[in-house]
Amino acid sequence: MLVLCQSGGVLNEKEEDWDGVIETQLSAVFLLSKLVGKSMVENKRGKIINIGSMYSFFGSGLIPSYSAAKGAVIQLTKSMAVELAPYNVQVNAIAPGWFETDMTAPVKTMPQLNDEIIMRTPAGRWGQPEELAGTAVFLASTASDFITGETIRVDGGYAIR
Repeated sequence: MLVLCQSGGVLNEKEEDWDGVIETQLSAVFLLSKLVGKSMVENKRGKIINIGSMYSFFGSGLIPSYSAAKGAVIQLTKSMAVELAPYNVQVNAIAPGWFETDMTAPVKTMPQLNDEIIMRTPAGRWGQPEELAGTAVFLASTASDFITGETIRVDGGYAIR
């Protein structure tokens, strides 16, 4: 599992750590989407929902592999959307902001960074994982049949500042 803030940036990240993050965060999305996409094309319907991150849009001097992978997930989402739309398959992504998870737990113990996140987030708090469910349900439903290639940010307003 990637622990945020431990890579140390481009100059310090080990090649094997880079490869592991790219494999987990990008290659897995590609391979799973390819597998399910074939079935959806045959059935002429389907929904693929990828998971990006705020790091899909913002760089990070501490975890460049994660930023690169999540940015690529958004571009992969758009590319798959173009390819699969003629088969009635919609491909979209959700980009969570700062949510309380095991992966982000170390950040909450860093007072300066935690305070910066809270101050930048208009909602004034971290998100709870269950707050992602509504967006996923919407993207999986027929209500989103004419939406494809989009990324919905679920971030308490973090990205607007």
